[in-house]
Amino acid sequence: MPKDIPVSNGSFLLNFDSDYQIRDIYFPHIGQENHSSGDPFQFGVWVDGQYSWMGPEWKKDLRYRDNNLVTEVILRSDALRLELRCSDVVDLELNIYIRKVEVINLKGEARQVKLFFSHEFCLYGNDIGGTAYFDPRSCSIIHYKINRYFLISSWAHGQWGVQHFACGRRESSGNPERVNGSGNGELSGVASAWGSPHSTISIWLELPANGTTNAYYWMAAGTTYPEVANLNLEVHNITPEKLIKRSTKYWQTWIHKNSFQIKGLPKSVTDLYNRSLLIIRTQIDNNGAIIAANDSDIIRFGKDTYSYMWGRDGAFVAAALSNAGYSHPCMKYFDFCASILSDEGYLFQHYNPDGSLASNWHSWLVEGKEVLPIQEDSTALTIWALWIYFQSMKDVEFIRPLYSKLIKKAADFLVSYRDPQTHLPLPSYDLWEERYALHTYTVASVIAGLIAAANFAKLFQDNTLAEKYDSVADEMTNGISQHLYHKGLKRFARSGSRIEGGYKLDEVIDISLLSLATLGVLDPKDPQMVETAYAVREQLWLKTPIEGCARYHGDVYQRAGDGPNDIPGNPWFISTLWLAEYYIDLAENLEELQVAQPYLEWCVKNSLPSGVLAEQVHPLNGSPICVSPLTWSHSAFVWTVLRYSEKYKILKKQ
Repeated sequence: MPKDIPVSNGSFLLNFDSDYQIRDIYFPHIGQENHSSGDPFQFGVWVDGQYSWMGPEWKKDLRYRDNNLVTEVILRSDALRLELRCSDVVDLELNIYIRKVEVINLKGEARQVKLFFSHEFCLYGNDIGGTAYFDPRSCSIIHYKINRYFLISSWAHGQWGVQHFACGRRESSGNPERVNGSGNGELSGVASAWGSPHSTISIWLELPANGTTNAYYWMAAGTTYPEVANLNLEVHNITPEKLIKRSTKYWQTWIHKNSFQIKGLPKSVTDLYNRSLLIIRTQIDNNGAIIAANDSDIIRFGKDTYSYMWGRDGAFVAAALSNAGYSHPCMKYFDFCASILSDEGYLFQHYNPDGSLASNWHSWLVEGKEVLPIQEDSTALTIWALWIYFQSMKDVEFIRPLYSKLIKKAADFLVSYRDPQTHLPLPSYDLWEERYALHTYTVASVIAGLIAAANFAKLFQDNTLAEKYDSVADEMTNGISQHLYHKGLKRFARSGSRIEGGYKLDEVIDISLLSLATLGVLDPKDPQMVETAYAVREQLWLKTPIEGCARYHGDVYQRAGDGPNDIPGNPWFISTLWLAEYYIDLAENLEELQVAQPYLEWCVKNSLPSGVLAEQVHPLNGSPICVSPLTWSHSAFVWTVLRYSEKYKILKKQ
């Protein structure tokens, strides 16, 4: 089930599923320590003698307020004659999640409605050794284990604190009746549970005929009891409504800080541009790590997550944010990269949000020989993105300490990690984390990184080093046409495996070949590049009602079981946007530029109503597949919209 409407402040992140159930709770790092393990926190009502939990019987519209990270959720049950309007936010400063519930009585008679909030915490990611209890000091429910505390409380009808509750042990769970007693909407009042505990609270509301009543629910996250108790007092002192209002104002200001005028595109595209910036921000840890995705459903595939910092994803996100004018998260990210760079000057595959080395999907041995288990593009693109940051911000004071400990160190590795005969990079793993070889995309990334490093060297008057980096980049550029162009196919090959005298070429068509143009290595009008791009479009564009572009021919990752067999793979947002970016680079007039617009509109069409972009979509119905949201999808959209707008302004003057 895709995750939707994430809310976060950089330390505390909550995800919801399409049934408006909380499914992921990350604290104190975004992407590290999921305290729900993906189990749903049910939300429901009792009215007129019956229970109803959020599910298919409810009409649901999950969105955000315009230009904001405060949600705007509408839930309606015609059978119960009820409508709920909910607003969710994590406070910008305090680690407090707040939900406002406006309950609308669609019946012409007064009624009592009881709201239920269940909690299935798995603190530290496991269900052993936890405690849940009613705390009479704060009039709240508290779940805790070791140094993780979550306090839950509420307000309704002028009354603060939890009045109705039940705690239990998870092995006896299975349906709402585990805490309901006689089914009259009253909770058992059991005040504590341990081991693998769950809890439920209810808020009792009196609704006038055809009237409305409001309630507030909140969850405070901390590392000690005094911390969460003090956060609870902050809610009392400030009030939940004022906390929501101050976050609303903050995010409105944040998204409009640069007042970018996106030229030449419809409002639906510019709306998704703003939404993408906001969603990107929910996936960035306050310590600097840009996380690929925080959807726990992916754990069912391979028992691992996307909740890591990939150098590749992070670089593309930082580049997009830099061009959009958001310096602060980029500065923290580049400092984070400098702190994790190996002594030899490279990045491993991915890292945890706290900077520790994450699981590595790549082997140190290939065909019995020791190799570096890296994706070299991650190291190279970090330098490339940092140059884009400098071009946007002109912040030489920030760059200065990074020149030695990040830029030169990484660039020197790129220079050294080369084949002595062909002068191309040595093999590494590809951007899709599947193959070990020399990859055309990786070569393009390394060239872009070295050109950026040369620019920095010139900035600091390190001219000898600048010449060295430029010279190596030129050698690699020449090597692409010599070793990675397939004369028989009349296009570039995606990879090559070293053989005597050159490389055995991989003939599979791959969207990443467009990086030769989009990273500035080759002119998009170069005849060999044009033929390559034509082959990409012809062979990877889906001939289904949904359309969209696949990653490569024969891509089976997360392939829909009910999808057609004759497609190259599922359509991906980043693949579709790479096509758009190529056509933007290729355009020489406004008419040619408009060729790229349908690709942006495709992304709008296949986003969730909230604006969330998944990694891929179903080839027949467009439903989200794999993780949702994928940070890279949103950054690719932001980057491509900005490229379009910049090109539009240039061509408009001609």
